[in-house]
Amino acid sequence: MKSPIASQHYYIGLMSGTSLDGIDAALIAIEDDSPPRLLATHAEPMPDELHHMLFTLCHAEQVSFAQLAAVEDAFCRCQARAVQQLLVTLSLAPEHIRAIGSHGQTIEHAPNGHDGGPAYTLQLDNPSLLAELTGCTVVADFRRRDLAAGGQAAPLAPAFHQALFGRADAHQLVLNLGGFANLTWLSSQPSDPVLGFDTGPANALLDGWFSLHQGGRFDQNGDWAASGKIDEELLIRLLSEPFFQQRPPRSTGRELFHLNWLRQHLSGHETAADVQATLAELTAVSVAQGIEQLLIEGPLTLITAGGGAHNTYLMQRLAHHIPSATFASPAAYGWPEDWIEAGAFAWLAHQRLNHLPGNLPSVTGAQGSRVLGGIYAA
Repeated sequence: MKSPIASQHYYIGLMSGTSLDGIDAALIAIEDDSPPRLLATHAEPMPDELHHMLFTLCHAEQVSFAQLAAVEDAFCRCQARAVQQLLVTLSLAPEHIRAIGSHGQTIEHAPNGHDGGPAYTLQLDNPSLLAELTGCTVVADFRRRDLAAGGQAAPLAPAFHQALFGRADAHQLVLNLGGFANLTWLSSQPSDPVLGFDTGPANALLDGWFSLHQGGRFDQNGDWAASGKIDEELLIRLLSEPFFQQRPPRSTGRELFHLNWLRQHLSGHETAADVQATLAELTAVSVAQGIEQLLIEGPLTLITAGGGAHNTYLMQRLAHHIPSATFASPAAYGWPEDWIEAGAFAWLAHQRLNHLPGNLPSVTGAQGSRVLGGIYAA
């Protein structure tokens, strides 16, 4: 049976975040003068072996080319399965998709370089193979153009947040709780710049500590964290990290906030559950501090997205530290919490094919607006 939407062109966005929990695929429609519309989604679970290989790669001191190629190939084939499942579900053919926007898997993000070396950001991806496997044009390598223009190359989602949530009658504040947390401030005044930056770790440390001590991928609802007590002395030590005092633009990742970083701040007397509770508190406090940096006055609406939005304990701690906020779900805008970042890279593919900027210099610190990504034709 012919699909009722098969006569039109759409975009697919692929996102695998620093949580390494799977590949999100989002099919979106974009029409002139209208916000992007989410039509369908598919979550492709990350196979245990691929999850292990990626986690190892993110923390490896040295990597062989053969190892890098093997992980990249496995990751790309997992991406292709996500696309194919989405197409099958909607009875669509590859020619109905104008482009796939592929973020790839971040392995290391160092926008300020290391030891005096050049700035870099590395996303594991093989857009040529993805185009071959899916029969779709692929747009990829979005971050390095902003980096070349002097930017942080992250976060990129605020430009999409503006297209999705921007309103002339109200300010909006968007909080994404992925592996790392980031904020986007959308003023109701068109002359005001969009602001956005990473506030610090979120699921990356919570998931890593949980996996180490409890097994499994993540702390369901934050139940294990809720069973512990916040260690105020440990929290103070964690918050002493200079990143939390940096002024935006700023971005971060696993190269700074990882389990060895956490271990360096432990006294050895903490219980594992107390550490988990303190990590949730670290996320909540650092987000609250980020909001303070924005100098927002009065009540605010906070749109929460990402996997962390399902962590009941974390959301309770955020509400405690941001009492002036009314928490809102992006579902009210037609976008469930888990699908905004995948949608963002579909939208960025649209921007690239239409020769439109994908970054916001007010967010990343780039020297100007830039068209992001390379095109790999089907």
